[in-house]
Amino acid sequence: MRKRRFRIPPHIDQQITPEVREYIVQLAEGYEKKIRELEKRIEELEARFAKLTPQNSSLPPSVQHPHAKPKPAAKKSDGPRKKQGAQPGHRGNFRELVPLERCDHVEDRHPTSCRKCQRPLVGSDPEPLRHQVIELPEIHPRVSEYRLHRLTCKCGTQTCASLPAGVTPKQFGPRLAAFCGLLLGHFRQSRRRAAAFLSNLLNVPCSTGWTIKIQNAVSDALEESYEELRQQLPQQPQLFVDESPTKEQNKKAWLWVAVASEFTVFGVFPDRTRCSLQQLLGNYAGTIINCDRAKMYLDADRLQWCWAHLKRDLQQLIDHRDGQAQRLGRDLMREYRKLFERWHRYKQGEISWKIFQDDVEPIRHQFSSYLLRGKFAVNPAMSGMCEELLKHVDWLWTFTEVEGLEPTNNAAERALRPAVIHRKLSFGTQSRAGSRFLERMLTVVETCRQQSRSPFEFLTQAIEASFHNTKPPSLLIPSTPNTLRKVA
Repeated sequence: MRKRRFRIPPHIDQQITPEVREYIVQLAEGYEKKIRELEKRIEELEARFAKLTPQNSSLPPSVQHPHAKPKPAAKKSDGPRKKQGAQPGHRGNFRELVPLERCDHVEDRHPTSCRKCQRPLVGSDPEPLRHQVIELPEIHPRVSEYRLHRLTCKCGTQTCASLPAGVTPKQFGPRLAAFCGLLLGHFRQSRRRAAAFLSNLLNVPCSTGWTIKIQNAVSDALEESYEELRQQLPQQPQLFVDESPTKEQNKKAWLWVAVASEFTVFGVFPDRTRCSLQQLLGNYAGTIINCDRAKMYLDADRLQWCWAHLKRDLQQLIDHRDGQAQRLGRDLMREYRKLFERWHRYKQGEISWKIFQDDVEPIRHQFSSYLLRGKFAVNPAMSGMCEELLKHVDWLWTFTEVEGLEPTNNAAERALRPAVIHRKLSFGTQSRAGSRFLERMLTVVETCRQQSRSPFEFLTQAIEASFHNTKPPSLLIPSTPNTLRKVA
């Protein structure tokens, strides 16, 4: 049945010629056909992207509500259902008591008489029961006032006394500045909340503007230690690199991270280009970079593409509505599981490095053959992904050639996670100075975590050095032998 043609309103139809009328009708019907095709395409895309999750795409885990994640299937037990809580035979975990020498008050309590016959008791128990009560003391900040007298000489010159040696000209000490810096940069508190915390709980008179002054002082104190770490990045044999969007002065920016074996460096840059990567890493020729498949990494001498990212892409093929894509996804996922079954056996010491390499060789050839099959598929999304992987397929297998290399970029993603939470709570930074403070604080905290050091103690030492114009402490530790080696 012929579709009803487009009709021109009568008051317009009377004013045009038959040729113009026919042209308008054909043009309108063409647009209507195109609109129907686009609406159908939009419905298909919406249905497709509705199935995307952090498990089968590069979407961050934060886009999915925790309760929306699929729950693992519970294994049914044949026996009676267990009660909630610790089970019989469970070894209890108890909080350790504070050592006796660290207790501020110790009091021995002796019973005076028997609780049954009331006879008097004397002596001491060699192993008495220990009961400890921990309480916060009333907090009074230590305030020191230096009254600088100004005296006038007979010659008419006024001379003012100077501060004692070691006293900072600022109105806050190193420990208070370190504490406030951790509140702002590590514990993700706003300046207003940090000021309220210092005022209400620590009895420190504080305003929002004062916290900004402290923040800038902390940032300046960390500059030299931060730059020392950044200069060491090109010397590292392996780096885990990743980036995440953020904001600076309500404009889009990018937070980059480079994770080495003993330290981590963050940097905030205006874009996600190769230029920003070079500003962070410097001349990184010769460094193996673990990363995702983003294009700005492609100029590196050697890469290790992240298999965790690839696993999500394979799962996306399996979840695709196209049967050809599903089959390819299952075939590739099967080889993925074989590969990592052998990788975990090697990591656990069950097989040697040479045996692992021999076992991986047929898996590598089979994986590449499946990619070649997908390259010539009809589905453009599938063929494009396979063509991209085949173009630099060796970058998937660098970890099988260099002993000590990791196959995923999970180290960088884990390091970025606190920074992403900070951005979600604070909506980015409001100035370049704020970005410099953030990248330096994130660098110090994450590096101290890697080195099992106290970030508070390091910050205190760095701020003291800044106040006294002495050399700041270093975040570098003595280098360890390079564990990466090429195996012929």
